[in-house]
Amino acid sequence: MTTTTPSDPAGAQPGRPPIADLATWQAARDELLLREKAHTREGDAIAAARRRLPMVEFDGTVKVVGPDGAVPFLHLFQGRDELVVYKHMWYDGAPHQGQCEGCTTTAWNLKDSVYLNARGVSLAILTTGAWDEVAPFVDFMGYTEPWYSVRDLDEPVGGEMGYLASFLRDGERVFLTYSTTGRGNEPVNGSLFLLDITPYGRGEAWQDNPEGWPEGQDPCWYWRSDADGNAVWGPTSRPVPQWTRPGATPVQTLGRRGHHH
Repeated sequence: MTTTTPSDPAGAQPGRPPIADLATWQAARDELLLREKAHTREGDAIAAARRRLPMVEFDGTVKVVGPDGAVPFLHLFQGRDELVVYKHMWYDGAPHQGQCEGCTTTAWNLKDSVYLNARGVSLAILTTGAWDEVAPFVDFMGYTEPWYSVRDLDEPVGGEMGYLASFLRDGERVFLTYSTTGRGNEPVNGSLFLLDITPYGRGEAWQDNPEGWPEGQDPCWYWRSDADGNAVWGPTSRPVPQWTRPGATPVQTLGRRGHHH
C-alpha cells in the first residue's frame, strides 16, 4: 500500500496530522523521544530539589472534624510518618452540583491510596466546609478516602484551598514540607496526560496547535456537563463525574452566586 509523506501536499488533510510511512513516523517519534527523555530527567532533578526544601513546623494537635468528630491533625497520619493532603474548595450552602469542578477533578482521582500506603504515606482531603454539609457530599460522590473539615483554621492546615501539600511527622512534631496549586495539581489526573498524547490534546484555546486544527475552547471546558453530556458552565451543569453517581438528576441551579471559572 502506498502512503504519502509529510512533504507530499497531496496527502494533507485539513485538521489532521500528515500521513507518513512507518519508518518516517518512527524517525519523527525517535526525535521527539529525545526531548521527552530530557523532560523526564529535568523532572527528576526538580523532584530532587523538592526533597531538599526546608520544612515548617506547626501545631499538630490542632483539631480537624471528620466522621469521628474532632480529632488532632496528627490523626490524619494514621500512624505513618508521611501525609499527602488535597485542600478542596467549598461553597457554603451550595448543593452537590454547585461545588468546585476543578477540585472535583483532583479529588475524583484520589479515591484509593493503597500505593501511597505501601510506601508509608497516608492521604486525606481537607475542606473549609462545615462537616454537616461535607459529609453528605462525600457520601454522594462515593469517596472512600478520609475527608476532614478545617473550617476557621489557619495555614498550613486551613487557609486557602485548591492545593496539594505534603507533611512529615517526627513523633508528635508535624511539619509542612511542600505545597502546590493550579497546574501543579495536574499530575493527579492521569486523564490529562492521556489527552496530551492524542492528536487534539485537551481541546483548549491555549494549546499550540497546527494550523487548521479544531478551534480550542475555554480552559477546563469539559469539567462540567449537562444531563446530555454537553460541556456546559452554568446552572444546568454538574461536575462531570457526578453524572455517574446514583441519584444524579438534571439541575437548574448551582445554589450559589457569581459562578466563575
